[in-house]
Amino acid sequence: MDRSSEPHDPQLLRGVLPMLILALLGERESYGYDLVERLRALGLVGLATGAVYPVLSRFERDGLLSSYTQKSQSGPARKYYLLTEQGQLARADAARRWRDIADVAERGLSPAIHTSEQPTDRSKP
Repeated sequence: MDRSSEPHDPQLLRGVLPMLILALLGERESYGYDLVERLRALGLVGLATGAVYPVLSRFERDGLLSSYTQKSQSGPARKYYLLTEQGQLARADAARRWRDIADVAERGLSPAIHTSEQPTDRSKP
């Protein structure tokens, strides 16, 4: 079975989605549906379109994003989002925190690799 087509754990997605949005907007400005498509290309195949917009609204309200509207030749005007200076700092901080927690998770998920770090049984002579 192709694991990329399996639905993602909503709790994990809720924790990772904001960081991924900051990372993608750090690469280039985007409008909402473009972000959804870019996230799907990363492997979030079943991502609902509506999952991204509340995060964008919160980030804009919190000063992490600014936006502008541009006419589209293929439909209604599009609202483009880009990181502010504060957003750039939040992106770097999110990446650092992700690496920290991913390291912890990797140690917990791969205990055989870390056998030298396991405590010895002191009850034996």
